[in-house]
Amino acid sequence: MSKRVLSNTYTKPERAMYLTGLLGQNIIYNVIATGMAYYFQSVIFLPAMAISVIMALARIWDAINDPMMGTIVDRTRTKWGKCRPYLFFVPPIVLITTMLTFANRQYAAANPGWMNVLIIGWAGVSYILWGMTYTAGDIPIWGITSLMTENEKDRSSILGLARIAGGIGGGIVMLTIINVSQNLGNTFKDRFGLSTNDGMQWGFIVFCGVLTVIGCLLFECAAFVKERVKQPSEEKKSFVDNIRIMWSCKPFRRVLIAGVIRSPMNILSIVAMTLLSYYYGDINGNGQDYMQYMLILGGAIFIGMFAAMAVIPKLCEKIEKRTVNNACSLLAAVPFAGIFVLYLIDGTNLMAMHWVVVMAAMFFLGGATIGACQVIQSIMIADCVDYDEYRTGYRPDGVFFSGQSFIVKLGAGISSIIQGVVFAAVGFSGDAVNAVNNAISASPANDFMFATAPEFEKYRFGMFFLISIPSAVGFALSVIPMLKYEITNREQSRILAALNAKRNSTEEA
Repeated sequence: MSKRVLSNTYTKPERAMYLTGLLGQNIIYNVIATGMAYYFQSVIFLPAMAISVIMALARIWDAINDPMMGTIVDRTRTKWGKCRPYLFFVPPIVLITTMLTFANRQYAAANPGWMNVLIIGWAGVSYILWGMTYTAGDIPIWGITSLMTENEKDRSSILGLARIAGGIGGGIVMLTIINVSQNLGNTFKDRFGLSTNDGMQWGFIVFCGVLTVIGCLLFECAAFVKERVKQPSEEKKSFVDNIRIMWSCKPFRRVLIAGVIRSPMNILSIVAMTLLSYYYGDINGNGQDYMQYMLILGGAIFIGMFAAMAVIPKLCEKIEKRTVNNACSLLAAVPFAGIFVLYLIDGTNLMAMHWVVVMAAMFFLGGATIGACQVIQSIMIADCVDYDEYRTGYRPDGVFFSGQSFIVKLGAGISSIIQGVVFAAVGFSGDAVNAVNNAISASPANDFMFATAPEFEKYRFGMFFLISIPSAVGFALSVIPMLKYEITNREQSRILAALNAKRNSTEEA
């Protein structure tokens, strides 16, 4: 019987297809999570507080929409399974809604008032619509990991690899989206006689369209896997029932609360692009130098993330997951706080090589701890699914992994709200952003450097504060709800063995 249980797992081709799908899905996610924040603020110049309100409303809706979608997934019964149908049909819809978020005009004080209202309104409606369709694919693509295998090690392995694939997708977007869009914008400006701002906007629309099409095609690959874990019951819970199930499962509740507290780490992906392109973008007066710093600092983050994601599943087999999670969370606070300390020490000279080396080391450690916490979170949620099936006889894959989707999107919303408040406080919003853009564009003529210009000190302060202090505080506080996490490694092994024995005895009967 043990041989049969161990063989009931995904094949290598299935693993490759799933990870390819994760890669594509994360390209799409980061087009919005990384690119949209920059697009709203620095391309169409929405007011900082308007961006914060949009994100806040989107996250309020997500609080309802995510568990609702999880409920729909858990109630789905088809010959393909309960997650696979969404992985077939959702990606083309996400392609459409992603492009709609970029179909907007530029906000400006010179516009008629009604036009600015429509610009903000469409930004909000399209962003919320994107979030709804993205959720319809995000919950199934993560939920299916607990259905692909009955083997605990294989599940932890696929979740770790999934985070690496997702990180690669994010890295592709982060390293290309602004630089390529700017170059395309300059090409459109010169060839079609557009203004600098119009050229930049069309550069973003075209390149984000290309990334989104590629991402959606890859996303489809995740549908070509098999669901092996049989549902223990045909019972279909209501939305209210599932909310009650989510909150009554103490281990899951702790993971959810810790993820929300830790969510300011998302500010790094939102603000880092703006900081690097402004602070390092005009060192030699050409507005393009930030790519070498992006490769050094961004590369440090991703190398750290990938290294941790590869190691953590094995580490969690030897050490309690709760211990690993809490140690990584506390350790994460150190490099993030250290970034702001460096700024306070020598804030106008961080392009100096010795500071770049120190910054890269901090970004590496920060990336490693982020990657570790993301993998552990996914593994713990999968464990909680088993725990609740063992406890109640009902398997809540969809609704529990909707919690992960909720954490991701709530994190982006909280981060955007914090960003909006800080940028509004320092005045980095709307026409002020346009003025900085124009100064950087004219830097060969006026010898302007954002990193040293005294009139923009408050903007620099705001950016460095945002990528450091909220994340440091969030990571440190996220340990509190996890101090008494109930599912030990030994208990999880016992639960999974009991569930597999029950499934196989049922099949034989």
